[in-house]
Amino acid sequence: MKLQQYINTAVVISVLTVALAACEKEPGPAEKAGKAVDNATEKAGQQIEKAGEDIKDTAKGDKK
Repeated sequence: MKLQQYINTAVVISVLTVALAACEKEPGPAEKAGKAVDNATEKAGQQIEKAGEDIKDTAKGDKK
């Protein structure tokens, strides 16, 4: 009976190992699109922050 349990455990571990190895390593199109949106949002935020700083500087009379 113990031999059967060891065999069952080995089969389950093998199946899980194969399933994990078969996972896609490259990002898919949805993940690539999501990263592109994240990058665009980050750049827009940086530009808005810079514009806000420029407005503050202009209001104070400091010109760059």
